[in-house]
Amino acid sequence: MVEFPRPARYNARMRVLVVNAGSTNVKLSVLDGEAESFAITVEHESPAAAVADGLDQVRAKGLLPVDGVGHRVVHGGAVFTEGVRVTDEVLAKLTELNDLAPLHNPPALQALAEARRQLPDVPHVAAFDTAFHSSMTELADTYAVPWKWTKEWGIRKFGFHGLSHEYCSRRAAEMLGRAGDKGLRVVVAHLGGGCSLGAVKGGLSVDTTMGFTPMDGLMMATRCGAVDPGIMLYVMRHRGLTVDDVERVLDKESGLLGVSGVSADIREVRKAATGGNARAATALKLFSYRIQLGIGAMTAALGGIDALVFAAGIGEHDAAERGEVCAGLGFLGMVIDPKLNNACRPDADISAPGALCRVLVIHTREDVTIAREVERVLFGERGA
Repeated sequence: MVEFPRPARYNARMRVLVVNAGSTNVKLSVLDGEAESFAITVEHESPAAAVADGLDQVRAKGLLPVDGVGHRVVHGGAVFTEGVRVTDEVLAKLTELNDLAPLHNPPALQALAEARRQLPDVPHVAAFDTAFHSSMTELADTYAVPWKWTKEWGIRKFGFHGLSHEYCSRRAAEMLGRAGDKGLRVVVAHLGGGCSLGAVKGGLSVDTTMGFTPMDGLMMATRCGAVDPGIMLYVMRHRGLTVDDVERVLDKESGLLGVSGVSADIREVRKAATGGNARAATALKLFSYRIQLGIGAMTAALGGIDALVFAAGIGEHDAAERGEVCAGLGFLGMVIDPKLNNACRPDADISAPGALCRVLVIHTREDVTIAREVERVLFGERGA
């Protein structure tokens, strides 16, 4: 198997603390350039308490001070289309966006506020998952709803996982020897607890599967992905579900968990399917099928495809899933080598010799994208 060396550090002069707050944990990592000096994941009921705990550990390692702190914020709305230095005014505007990503933005902002409190003399930068997709055209980000909804209410496709899509598409170009190639067409499959596909041409987002919220697109661990909106009307009108009920079910009780009835963890679902559980087997087939359909759509948006990238927890570690997805996409020139797939350690090319479309497995580094954004905001430039 061809293994690809890590790229050179983007800027060795900066030490950046990256804070990535999720709904149940906060990951803090310290990067010197691209080299990760230290990383800790803290489970939490309170994001602020998790940040305080994590910073205690960073201090104990002697890794403070840092030159900047970068924060992952999932939804920047139409206001924030690139990273921004955090001020009280910025924080107030971000708080107004909480309803657009209720599972993701509130814990991120709580973590951000605590980090600013503890490190008041260090510049803090918010980096947005939605920002990478701001290059999408009006054609790609517009829904067929009344124009008032679009122009006055701000209903449009934003897209998410942009920090991962940006890193993986850039890394794919490096691995293929096509860095800076404006014609390179890459589909990134970010498959984890949340799942999305990104169509990237020449390093710019062309389209993606997530939409106005992170609930749209592919089937996920507990999220439904794309469904007929008439379903929501039906269950509210005829089955007595409230708006809160529908939000809870589609966000937390659907996807792999809802279909299989076993687990949101694909490993547990696969184990159950192997043991003869028919619902679990259906969940796995549906999961792969929806990814295949999405890859077809993203390829159409790009006008072809040069590389498919698998990334995130499932994409990087589940060889069976990669095989199931690619088995249905031979017509796009995707043929993988089973031995390379099964033995894969990211970053790697698992394509069969002569395959027209390269299939890559890349360890996504959202922290690197965030650190690059900190550098851009603070120094007005990106590292090479």
